[in-house]
Amino acid sequence: MTVVTGKLYGVGLGPGDPNLMTVAAVKAIAAADVIAYHSARHGRSIARSIAAEHIREDHIEERLMYPLTVETTDHPGGYRGALDDFYEEAAARLAAHLDAGRTVAVLAEGDPLFYGSYQHMHKRLAHRYETTVIPGVTSVSAAAARLGEPLCEAEEVLTIIPGTLPEDELTARLAGTDSAVVMKLGRTFPAVRRALERAGRLEDARYVERAFMAGERISELAEVDPESVPYFSVAVLPSRIDAVAPESRERGEVVVVGTGPAGAPWLTPESRGALVNADDLVGYTTYLDRVPALRPGQRRHGSDNKVESERAEFALDLARRGRRVAVVSGGDPGVFAMATAVLEVASEPQYADVPVRVLPGVTAANAAAAAAGAPLGHDYATISLSDRLKPWDVIAGRLRAAAEADLVLALYNPGSKSRTHQVAAARDLLLELRSPETPVVVARDVGGPEQSVRVVTLKTLEPSEVDMRTLLLIGSSQTRAVERADGRTITWTPRRYG
Repeated sequence: MTVVTGKLYGVGLGPGDPNLMTVAAVKAIAAADVIAYHSARHGRSIARSIAAEHIREDHIEERLMYPLTVETTDHPGGYRGALDDFYEEAAARLAAHLDAGRTVAVLAEGDPLFYGSYQHMHKRLAHRYETTVIPGVTSVSAAAARLGEPLCEAEEVLTIIPGTLPEDELTARLAGTDSAVVMKLGRTFPAVRRALERAGRLEDARYVERAFMAGERISELAEVDPESVPYFSVAVLPSRIDAVAPESRERGEVVVVGTGPAGAPWLTPESRGALVNADDLVGYTTYLDRVPALRPGQRRHGSDNKVESERAEFALDLARRGRRVAVVSGGDPGVFAMATAVLEVASEPQYADVPVRVLPGVTAANAAAAAAGAPLGHDYATISLSDRLKPWDVIAGRLRAAAEADLVLALYNPGSKSRTHQVAAARDLLLELRSPETPVVVARDVGGPEQSVRVVTLKTLEPSEVDMRTLLLIGSSQTRAVERADGRTITWTPRRYG
């Protein structure tokens, strides 16, 4: 005997205005025997109010009333346990109708599968019954429509964030995206506002409350009283294309950004946000090329690697004219990179009022160490072998002192086309103080398409194989190198010494 069951509809109703319901939603309600909707403990349902004119007297109504509205309960499973029990009970009520052959339409504000209550019914019933989901206009689209501003254009990225995330996580995600919508405000609003301010995005943020509903309110988010914010509101960061012209700002800023060793995958969210925010990108051309195209209208100013002071001055002059400038630096900007040059010039009197920030990046030593294992697991020293800005006898003295202290060494700028003797000189000096079998990590283009990470010994280190894209990690007396079953040699320096 064939058992005929009813059909389940998840019906998206849009943001609140009945005129924004789709024709498909109206037809699904008309075809249903049972109209189900969620409500708070007061019994009123926004979803039902949107669809009210389409609900007939002969419809069976199932009001699915939440047992609690705040995250406090004496349920043994806590807040989540209480909700899970409620969803199971609600799904069982709907299943009884479906088993009796009735068609059930579950009403949902916005879109049924976008932060909606319907999705909990869907997960429990859709695999058991024929199901159709009717999409609806989301609160995100409704807010953008009410603002009358594009959410995102061209290659911009839109991020949708629940305001219930921890404040640090909110800050990171807001800093690292182009456009954003933060949902679920209400009591989370103060943390969201602080996160926007910390991310440098508060002045761009808009506030939309009850879009297309009674009591609608739209304003600059910075002007909103936190005590007045309901749950049905969103924070919006619209498209930044054609945003405020730099010339209208009284003052810009310079942010020195570390891109990591090899570009976009190594960027921190904060660094990516600073790059997206910038009107101008300034840097050594090789490093600028690692930064993807972020938004139209952004200017790039590439230059040679040997004009750091001039580059810093150029960036600060742009900021004095109201432009937001990102000075791009490889690795970490504070490790043999652009932060020092920018801060040195920024200390001159004419730039005293230009804001300057430095954002960290993954430095080459850490990237190389991770690729090789953990050779920097104990004390280590970082030394540049370049004698362009300091004499070789200073470098040699520091190498000797670090070697005598039995520190692991991270050697930057080991060689170039015009500097070919430093690696051999450093190797010979270290062989006077270290075992010839000391592990040496030769890491080239870490994170890039030509990455090569090899482990050799100090006595077999070949200077001709080292260039400016290479970083050397020289082990201490405690550093170990072990070949694994897959043929890969890993290195580490024990944290326990001796």
